[in-house]
This record gives sequence, structure tokens and C-alpha cells, in this order.
Amino acid sequence: MKKIISIILFVCTLVIFTACDGINANNEDKPFEPSYDTNTSCKITVAGSYDNFEALEAEFDRFNDIYPNVQLSYVKLDDYSNTIATVLESKDKPNIFFSYAGMVGNESYKSVFEHMENLSDSSLNMNLNCIRSGLINHDENGNVLMIPVLSRTYGMLVNKDLFKKFNLSIPTTLEELNTVCETFKTKGYESPMMGYSRKSSSCFMYTLAYPMFVVTLAKNPEALALANALNPAAGEYMRPALEAMKQIIDKKYIDINECDEIADNYTKVILRFFEGDVPMMICAGDTVSGTKKRESQSEAFKNSPFDYTFAPIPLTEEGGYFIDSPSIEFSVNKYCDNLDMTNEFMRFLISNKELNNLASIKRLLTPTKDLSFDTIYAPFGQVPSDRIVSPEVLGVLDPLTVQIRVAAYRVGKGELTIDEAVEMYGSF
Repeated sequence: MKKIISIILFVCTLVIFTACDGINANNEDKPFEPSYDTNTSCKITVAGSYDNFEALEAEFDRFNDIYPNVQLSYVKLDDYSNTIATVLESKDKPNIFFSYAGMVGNESYKSVFEHMENLSDSSLNMNLNCIRSGLINHDENGNVLMIPVLSRTYGMLVNKDLFKKFNLSIPTTLEELNTVCETFKTKGYESPMMGYSRKSSSCFMYTLAYPMFVVTLAKNPEALALANALNPAAGEYMRPALEAMKQIIDKKYIDINECDEIADNYTKVILRFFEGDVPMMICAGDTVSGTKKRESQSEAFKNSPFDYTFAPIPLTEEGGYFIDSPSIEFSVNKYCDNLDMTNEFMRFLISNKELNNLASIKRLLTPTKDLSFDTIYAPFGQVPSDRIVSPEVLGVLDPLTVQIRVAAYRVGKGELTIDEAVEMYGSF
């Protein structure tokens, strides 16, 4: 146990203080050189959970400029989490498939992991160095079975025009956040901050509390082990996060009743923000991905467009945190047909140029070290390395996230006190 704790402590220290790993560093790609006859003809299928994936299809087209006879297609699987294991065993098994950090440690995905190729095998020549190291998860044997192709974080959409109107700067500390919220309230903005609050899934309470909880665990390796084991003793480590979240609500910087009017945590959150009267909209990066497409769907935004960005939420005096997590990861089915060409496509895709292009079209955060190419995410590129934390590298497991999500939601809604939520850890 002492050895395990020592190892965890080392990893946590490494993640906290070096997670930046050269963000915005100059890491140029080498020109892609095909490994096979460019007239090679075959089929490659990518299976996932997105309804559509135009950004990936754009990468198919770019790959076809090199290999014109390779037929690439994307297929959406219904009920992805429950069907992917069966599909991998089927006659029409995919070559590449979506994988998620939440699958790690979950026995129900054991057969899925058995199909995953080791993408860190040096013979495959994958350029994993272009990806922020905090996003790459290694299994117990040091193998990389999932490669992040899109990433996410938690923060707030900021209406930059409203801040300019009142000569305010985007807050970077808790004191500054309190000041701008008070200023907006005096100017008639009853809810300077908003977010989705109808259900616990992706609610703004979780978005506020989760980063602080992860940081607390990162600084206390013993607590992380307890939290992953759903030990009630770990509940006390939720307290700082729940108190920070509750304080924002108690100060009436967020009107929960008004937030309850938002019907979903994606399209409706975006359209509500585009009304133009919300200074700060709390959400995850996955929501931000839908903003560009929905600018034309909002009559309010079309009539009165404004400049906006996505920034960390500063809930401490030191500032906000960059919780650096994968959004979508790709795994290669090692039992698929045309495995060599499948790996060739992956080698093409895993580069600064192609991953940035994919992220730009999808408007999600790039997994590369270059965060400067998309201005909407630029504030996260300015977060110092000691405030960047990678939950997957730390070893944060999905059951842990359920506890803080439900606890934050119920405390925020007034269904539980903080003391009650702390005592109930492991039972949510």
C-alpha cells in the first residue's frame, strides 16, 4: 500500500506541475509520406456515437487525396455503449471505433478492450508526441489503447461585448468574479451567470464543482484511492468544491429558476446564451462545439451578433483550473480487415495539422499542444501549468464523477445540505 501511495503521489505531482507539457510549443509535423502503394483499394469503417461527423468526413477526403481508392465511412451506432461490444464481434466489425475514458476499469467493457490494438507500438510510427501527455492514458502494461482525437474542458461562455460595454475584464480570480457579478447585477442583469439545471447530467452545479474536487484529490493521493473506492470517508474532500459552488448560488449570481427554463444542456443552452443578455454561461466544451452551427439558428444573434469566448471559471483566489480531458478517443480493432491501411489512416490523422483541422471543424478543443489556433479556446492556453489537471492520468474513474455530480446537483437545488452530501458519499 505504501508503494502504491508513493507511486500515486509521484504521478499526481507530475500531473499538477507539468501537465502543460509544452502547450503552444512549436511542434511541427513531418510531411506525411505514404507507406503503401497509393493505388491500394480497400474499405475502412469508423463506428461512433455521434449522429454525424462532418469533421471526420473532411479528414476522409484529405486522406483520399493520397489514397484515392480507399473507401472510408462513418457509421453511428444506436445505444453505442451497450452495442459496441457486440458489433466488434460481428461480421461487419468496424476498423476504428470511439472509446471513452469512462470505459477504463469497467468490467462490462472487458471484451471491448480485448479488441484494442496497442497504438504505442513503435512499429506503427504514431506521432503521440503531438498530443498533450495529460490526455494519453496508459494501461497497466504501459500500452496506449485509446488515442484522443478531440478533447474537452469545463468553463463558461463569455459575452465579450457585454464586458466591453461596462469596461470590465473577463475575471481570472474569485475576487474579480465577485466584482463583475455585482457590477452586472447593478446594471440590471439579475442572473450574471447561467447554465443548465433541470437534471443532474451536465448541470452547471457539476461544472462548477467537479474541477475543484479533482484538484483536491490530486493534492491528496490517499483521498483519490478512497474516492475511487466510493469510501464514505472521501466525502469530506468534496466539501471545498460544494462550498464554492453553493456560494455562487447563495450570492444570487445564478438564478436557478431561470436556469430551469433551459430545456437541454446543448442546443437550448447555446440559444439562450445567444439571446445576448447572459454575461457568462456555464457549460462544458462539448456544448461550445455547437456554437458556430447555431449562430445562424438564433434570430437574436443574427440581428445582434456579438463576440464571445470560452474561459475557465475562477472559483479560487488563485484562479480557475483547466481540467484537461479527452472528449472522443479512437481505438483500432486489431481483428479488423485491412489493419495495415487502418493504421496508415491513423498515422495520417494523428498529427498537429490533421487533429487541429478536425477540432476546428467540429469546434471542440484540440488534443494537440497548440491551443492558439482557435481563438474561442485561447483563454485555456493562458492557464499556467500548475493549474492544469488531467483526471484520466490521475486515475479518476467514472463512478467517482457520479458522486460529485449528484451531490453538487442536490446541494445546489437545496435538496441536501453540504454536510448531508458529504456523509452520503458513495451512496449516490
